[in-house]
Amino acid sequence: MITPEQFFQALSDTTRLNSLLLIEQEGRLCVCELVQALDLSQPKISRHLGQLRGQGIVEDERQGQWVHYRLSGDLPDWAREALRNVLATRDLGGLTDRLTAMPQRPSPVA
Repeated sequence: MITPEQFFQALSDTTRLNSLLLIEQEGRLCVCELVQALDLSQPKISRHLGQLRGQGIVEDERQGQWVHYRLSGDLPDWAREALRNVLATRDLGGLTDRLTAMPQRPSPVA
C-alpha cells in the first residue's frame, strides 16, 4: 500500500502530476496519448509511467499494440480523492485540447 509520503512525492513532478490528472480525467490513456497531450518524448513519458507503476499508483493493460494506463485498483480512496480535488481546481485546457486533436486516438474518450 502506498504511503501519503510516496504518493505526494510522486505528485511533486509536473509530468507525473499532469499524467495522473489526465488519466483520472479520461479513465485510461496510452503512452502515445500522453506524448501528444504533454508534448514530451515517449521515453520521458514511459519513464515517469514506470515510476508510477512501480509505486502502485497506475497499472497497465495491453490491448493489441497499445499499452493503456489507468489508476491502480489498489490506490487508496484518500489518494483518488486528492487527485479529484486537484483536477477540479486545475485548468488542463491546453493539455485536453492537444489530446482531443490527436488523430487516430487508440482509446475512446471516457
